[in-house]
Amino acid sequence: MENQEVILLSAWFSPYALRVQWALKLKGIPFQIVEEDLRKKSHLLLKHNPVNQKIPVLLHQGKAIVDSLSIIEYIDETWNHSPLLMPQDPYDKAMARFWADFIEQKLHKAIRRAKVFKGEKKEREVKQAKEALKILDEMVKGKEFFGGDSVGFLDIALGWITLTLGVFEELACVTVFDSEKYTHLHKWMIKFVELQLIKETLPPKDKLLSVLQSYGHTSLAPLSTKSFNLIKLLIE
Repeated sequence: MENQEVILLSAWFSPYALRVQWALKLKGIPFQIVEEDLRKKSHLLLKHNPVNQKIPVLLHQGKAIVDSLSIIEYIDETWNHSPLLMPQDPYDKAMARFWADFIEQKLHKAIRRAKVFKGEKKEREVKQAKEALKILDEMVKGKEFFGGDSVGFLDIALGWITLTLGVFEELACVTVFDSEKYTHLHKWMIKFVELQLIKETLPPKDKLLSVLQSYGHTSLAPLSTKSFNLIKLLIE
């Protein structure tokens, strides 16, 4: 089965797994989703990602590809038909990778830390996230998408904020995104979620909030080591 099909080891609430789904759907590639219970990692997950034991994992022709951004590049290069997700110019491609890493390091990680930190540490992470949003807001100014007229690599990399950012804000009891301050980014978010393939894959906000709350994912009470580690699995 693994040699003939495209299989995605996933979890419905994972923004990283959603990225891969979006890339596969944009390219029109048939695939099978294997839903993982991250509290009881399957033999398939441990077999194909023994190093960090995380999702998503893409299985294709007996090979396992891990890390959501690496998987997207693999998809775009393996099925190199339109629409192309990565820029074709070497410089533009290098810059797309740089900004995708920026999204991870300066925005996503800051928001994750803000959910578990308190006091000055929390304020510092919120400030960093806002600074990153300001830069991204300027980047998308005057564009339909980060990829230009159509969705590309950076749109997929940042797409998680259209749902999970609001959930994380609620759980952390902080406000990071201001639609009146980041007007260009807000317009991009509206256009992104209006795409049919995005609409049909985004989980309901209340369902996502519920599953994270069920693991004690809130800034109102200290997290046990077990809960903290599980939360990392949910969002990394």
